[in-house]
Amino acid sequence: MNRVFYRQGLMAFFLLTMTLLMAGCGQSDKAEELYFEGKTMGTTYHIKVFAESSKVAGVDLHPEIKQVLKDVNQSMSTYIPDSEINQFNQLPAGQVMPISADFRNVVAESIRLGESTKTLDVTMGPLIDLWGFGPDKKPTKRPSDEALAAMVAKIGVDKLELTDAGLMKTIDGLELSFSATAKGYGIDKVAQVIESHGFTNYMVEIGGELRVSGIKPNNITWKIAIEQPDAEPGVRKVHKVIEPGTNGIATSGDYRIFYEMDGVTYSHLIDPVTGMPSRHDLVSVTVLHPSAMTADGLATAITVMGMEKAQKYAEEHDLPVYLIGKSDNGLVTYSSPAFKPYL
Repeated sequence: MNRVFYRQGLMAFFLLTMTLLMAGCGQSDKAEELYFEGKTMGTTYHIKVFAESSKVAGVDLHPEIKQVLKDVNQSMSTYIPDSEINQFNQLPAGQVMPISADFRNVVAESIRLGESTKTLDVTMGPLIDLWGFGPDKKPTKRPSDEALAAMVAKIGVDKLELTDAGLMKTIDGLELSFSATAKGYGIDKVAQVIESHGFTNYMVEIGGELRVSGIKPNNITWKIAIEQPDAEPGVRKVHKVIEPGTNGIATSGDYRIFYEMDGVTYSHLIDPVTGMPSRHDLVSVTVLHPSAMTADGLATAITVMGMEKAQKYAEEHDLPVYLIGKSDNGLVTYSSPAFKPYL
């Protein structure tokens, strides 16, 4: 399992606080369901497409779906020796590398989100490893301030240059890790395959991240459950059910992946500016966006901000965002104005 999707899989499959409410799906005589499942990016995928029987006769989407997911993995997995991302990570500073359209799309959106939020950084893989949330075991002691400062100085999307000719790093040793955007991009690519065949009613899920479109049979809308973040360990409870319409859906939080050391709890969500794990009152963030990749990246970035900054960012950018925070009196919630229509 590669490091890129290992991290992302943990954040999404265990932390992404969503479960599909598929009960009461209801079938009409004219509707037919196409269902596909498999493994990709170190996790699993499940896909449902609904269409009239006459339109799905003889249609086999799965080979195309498997191919686009294979292509995304080949481009963005750090555990495939000759992957596109590994080729870039091994380059010295100042050398421009021509890149594929898929790689360009993910890099461009990752840079945009990094510059906008200041809390999403696709170059911070080594910093995450330093805190023990990568594939290596957790550290036996807290990284020193000097080590953190040195690491922060070596990362940042400002050290990437994306041009028509390709991508270049301006500092030696800079590495990319699309842990917060690549899986969502895979979902978007699968959605493109589905829509290219004229289907508009579907659900694509990879490791807990989602994109839904249209409706289910009998005009039933898609309903998605946000998980209760303070449920007992091993127990999954529904916090709230939403109707996301046609959107990508991503949830991030800091309540399942953490460790304690010297009496201090360290979250897996790291602030790339300070180099420190986030320690604040925000425990769960759900974001809706037409692009699953963008929703994926924003959910991670907004979680790192904390409740107050997250609310401000969501309102300034008119984003559909649902926040769950903790207080002395229990959980508190916030729905951005753009999110309220989906409740």
